Amino acid sequence: MATATAPIAYAHIVKEANYCGGRAAVDNTRVRVSNVVFLHKQGRSPEQIREIYPDLSLAQVHGALVYYYDHPAEIEGELAGDAGWEEEYERQKAAYLARRAAQ
Repeated sequence: MATATAPIAYAHIVKEANYCGGRAAVDNTRVRVSNVVFLHKQGRSPEQIREIYPDLSLAQVHGALVYYYDHPAEIEGELAGDAGWEEEYERQKAAYLARRAAQ
């Protein structure tokens, strides 16, 4: 008798329809995996990514990168599908920092 395998759970990663539009995101932050990957592809280290998103732990940054390396087609598709990605990234970053400063 064949048994079904349970879906793989990734530490610090949430992927649910009602969270970040169903895209993979870092838990309790609403920072999408693709945001972390975008910075990583620019040559930024995990420590530098934390400077940009100071509410992320180093484990969360690494968790996002692990998810990316296990699902490159998914994340690359998100990056390619986002028209004007850099402008959107800067807008999201500014909104995130404004929310953080208001707390």
